Amino acid sequence: MLTLHIDLGKQWRGGQSQALLLIKGLRARGHEAELLSLRGSPLARRAEAEGIRVHTVEKPFARPRTAMTLARLIADRRPEIVHTHEAHALTAAWLARASRRTGLIASRRLAYHLKQNYVSLARYRSAARILAVSKFVAESLAASGIAGGRVEVVHDGVEVLPAVSPEERLGARRRWDMGSEERLLGCVGYLLPEKGQEILVRAWPEVLKRSGPCRLLLAGEGKSRPQLEALARERGVADTILFAGFVEDVVEVYAALDGFLFPSLAEPLGSSMLAALACGLPTVALARGAVPEVITDGETGLLVDRPDPSAFAAAVVRLLNEPGLAARLGAGARRTIEQNFSADHMVDATLRVYSHVCEERRSSERAAL
Repeated sequence: MLTLHIDLGKQWRGGQSQALLLIKGLRARGHEAELLSLRGSPLARRAEAEGIRVHTVEKPFARPRTAMTLARLIADRRPEIVHTHEAHALTAAWLARASRRTGLIASRRLAYHLKQNYVSLARYRSAARILAVSKFVAESLAASGIAGGRVEVVHDGVEVLPAVSPEERLGARRRWDMGSEERLLGCVGYLLPEKGQEILVRAWPEVLKRSGPCRLLLAGEGKSRPQLEALARERGVADTILFAGFVEDVVEVYAALDGFLFPSLAEPLGSSMLAALACGLPTVALARGAVPEVITDGETGLLVDRPDPSAFAAAVVRLLNEPGLAARLGAGARRTIEQNFSADHMVDATLRVYSHVCEERRSSERAAL
């Protein structure tokens, strides 16, 4: 099977990571998979480094030109499936009328409702299937008027890497200048209001009062960084919070951590949380969005039921002060990723959707004869 994947994002975020994992997984299973992406984008560079055939466009928002490029690609390469991984890619596929010549799949990674206008709805209705990354996202599509039979939940997946060795952990902690007695908690993600990092900064003074020496690492950039840094200074905890900015090799962050914090207010799923769980990190998360689809409170993590700094601080303190609980949660976290949220699970589930769509197209073609 030849599949063509489209992602026109400029940045490297969860969606781009999932697109690359999927393409690699398809190729590992003997399928052909190619990518149409923005020239010079992080995804294009990483895909090329993996030996993947990459087609590029110059400007993501030059929609007619991108659609023409896509139409030519479909005519030339004749993929059985075209899979769009973000909204601009779906717009290009819709303008290119891709659904008339191939099986069109659209991934949906956002939980807000679709705009109720012709273009927004027509794009998604042109797809044979919409892959929602969680039940939470699927429910938002249903509320937007997308028929449930067109939507399938395929959770994101992450690679389950070997356990970090003591030497690797020591090296990772040295990067952040961590003392041997200090514990390091962290959060990975863009610094945005909806990601909830403000909750962590407001909770941090209480955590420091009730636990031993520890520091907080916030890995990521975003428009909220100046406000968060100012809040840390105002709360008197600036010297215990590390604003790491964008980290190219994020595995080094997870290797250095003693626990992971995930305060996102309405997360569609959370690739960084899945990666932390795969590393066996005990995790405290806000029970919002799709988080409860992944974490079972007290078994694979601790869930906080409201976006309240005091409540979040109490859960973090419990994690730090009960090492037996932390160890049990970490083991449960890794196990649930292996069983339900691995990259292999994601690839296999996506392949099943591809097969169904291809069979539907063949049946339709036979009926038309």
